[in-house]
Amino acid sequence: MTTDTKSVVQQALAELIKTGSVDGLEPLLSDDFVHHRPDSISSTKTEWLAAVQAALIPLTDMRVEVHHLLAEGDHVVMHSRRQLPDAGPEIAVVDIWRIDDGLIAEAWEIIEPVAQAAANLVWWEAAGR
Repeated sequence: MTTDTKSVVQQALAELIKTGSVDGLEPLLSDDFVHHRPDSISSTKTEWLAAVQAALIPLTDMRVEVHHLLAEGDHVVMHSRRQLPDAGPEIAVVDIWRIDDGLIAEAWEIIEPVAQAAANLVWWEAAGR
């Protein structure tokens, strides 16, 4: 198995998209894999794979456009836009992956519906301007 961090993430995504199943993704995750969400909820490998599998049905209707895939040390950052199945919303996603010993050990993700992006870009503006 490759230890190039970017290649590990690319292989995981390719397996997921090619098969529409987490079966090809599972061996690329470490046994103690942890997925972190912005709301401070974390999930185990088994929990996360089940959630991903449920979200992928039907995968053939989801479009994923990777805009950036950057690697630094043991971390890989991916920025993508995804059109969800069944006319669901278009979302912007930032995934951060930590690779350890050639396997994905941790993941963080931030998801924002593209339609809500403008409203979320004003939080730093001073009141009354």
